[in-house]
Amino acid sequence: MRKAEYLRYVALGDSQTEGLGDGDDTVGLRGFADRLAGHLAAADPGLRYANLAVRGRLAGQVRAEQLGPALELRPDLVTVVAGVNDLLRPRFDAAGVAGELEEVFAALTAAGARVATVTFPDVARIAPLARPLSPRVSELNTRIRAAAARHGVVVAETGRAAVATDPRLWTADRLHASPLGHARIAAALAEALELPGSGGGWKEPLPPRPPRALAGAVAAEAAWVAGFLGPWLGRRLRGTSSGDGRTAKRPQLLPL
Repeated sequence: MRKAEYLRYVALGDSQTEGLGDGDDTVGLRGFADRLAGHLAAADPGLRYANLAVRGRLAGQVRAEQLGPALELRPDLVTVVAGVNDLLRPRFDAAGVAGELEEVFAALTAAGARVATVTFPDVARIAPLARPLSPRVSELNTRIRAAAARHGVVVAETGRAAVATDPRLWTADRLHASPLGHARIAAALAEALELPGSGGGWKEPLPPRPPRALAGAVAAEAAWVAGFLGPWLGRRLRGTSSGDGRTAKRPQLLPL
């Protein structure tokens, strides 16, 4: 049964919401938010959609830079997905990050918007060298769930689905979802929001992959360190971000 009508959807967040991994800066980025907007528009052709996300943003930056513009757009549905960039920082404060997100949840729900968010999968199952981050992911997810519960925010539990750590749902950098991964995130949010035509199919596992030899696995880890982890660490040391100088790709509510 139809639960609600959404005609003004605004997406807040970082690179995942912007759509990195699903298209590129030449042909354009799609991402889970664009895909969710497509699902919404199929039910309500009058939908208008804005995406305020900017890659590299921390949770506090999402609150400081995106919350005000989002409130001005008077949305009836908002997705808020942020915190992974904070997880990767040496001085990660789960309570502080969750506090920033809760301020966003509180302001948006107080303004009458329906708000949805996600939990994050265990990064160690995607990038084994990131194993030290696993406790951070678990704690942040716990705090996101608690903050969401206090404000009636819908949570798509992508962090608990086994398929969420399948490498095929991630790009080569292991930080951004692939087109298939973005599609699964959008489907998870659609189910959590009880949108027409949604369901739990996004949790279904992919067909088994052939086993990979140890030498191949070691070479893949080395390539990841050289191609992605090294450059990322270099940006941190220089105090730069992939989002420097960038603005939202879709700052106004527009039809699809």
